[in-house]
Amino acid sequence: MQFDQLKRREFITLLGGAAVAWPLAGRAQQRTFPVIGLLSSRSLAVDTPLIAVIRQGLNETGIIEGQNVTIDYRWAEGQYDRLAGLAADLVRQHVAVIVAMGGDPSALAAKAATATIPIVFVGATDPVRSGVVTSLHRPGGNITGVSGFMTEMEPKRLELLRELRPHATTTAVLVNPNEPSIEIRVSDIQTAARSVGQEITILNASTIRDIDAAFARLAQMRADALLVAGDPFFFNRAAQLVVLAARHAIPSLYSRREFAAAGGLMSYGSTFNDIYRLVGVYAARILKGEKPGDLPIQLATKFELVIDLSTARVLWLGVPPTLLARADEVIE
Repeated sequence: MQFDQLKRREFITLLGGAAVAWPLAGRAQQRTFPVIGLLSSRSLAVDTPLIAVIRQGLNETGIIEGQNVTIDYRWAEGQYDRLAGLAADLVRQHVAVIVAMGGDPSALAAKAATATIPIVFVGATDPVRSGVVTSLHRPGGNITGVSGFMTEMEPKRLELLRELRPHATTTAVLVNPNEPSIEIRVSDIQTAARSVGQEITILNASTIRDIDAAFARLAQMRADALLVAGDPFFFNRAAQLVVLAARHAIPSLYSRREFAAAGGLMSYGSTFNDIYRLVGVYAARILKGEKPGDLPIQLATKFELVIDLSTARVLWLGVPPTLLARADEVIE
């Protein structure tokens, strides 16, 4: 009897030890998965559809979140001063690769945080001029990525606004002065304005209050049209921008389709699905052993013009048939 009781106690002790060991073993097994650190200057709400596209790119090469890779997410919510700390945190976690999405702010923060962990970035300006890489064909070091940059982008946007408002005398451009590549962006816009013979006024906004103040200024100066520069902070404030443009009856052009889908008059920019799928593909190739510095920077090749006719009607604005004919999408 005593022997049976002893055996029973040993069995219970062994079972209890196993119950403790199994979860630990499970956690240890999970930690063997490589981790992708996703760093974004935007927010979860804005990035959710784009993350789905990144997963698509990963899946194409057999990399599936939860099965053979883990993704650790960090969002700056449009506050660029948070990016350095978030990037440093991912470095401390020893992630296998950092995906820096949301333009130059995220790319430059990730680059400053590590010279060894591979980085795949998504940019909107010239990555060489902005200092993200030294070469498009051989970026070198630990960084590569995809850029929606096109030399003719800003002139094209201003031409579209001029076609929409051919008699406009006052065109304003809204930019975020805290964006790391702001000097390059403003220079490109000013050069583009001169090339098409358009006078422009630069307005700055880096906070919610700044946006309100900028539209008050637009009303005061009786601006004929507004170009909203592509910037992650503005993506987070799309609803505010679209509502204010309607309230002040200012025809506006934006950099992403999402603005037009939210009620903005017109957008022209790269198709982000292609860009973010490539980001997933590049991250997967790096996880499988390729060096980021050997992967050339990919540039966007597809661009789309979206026009919201319902907003045009609200603004009592006629859209030229030639412009409608060139639109990739017309929202009724």
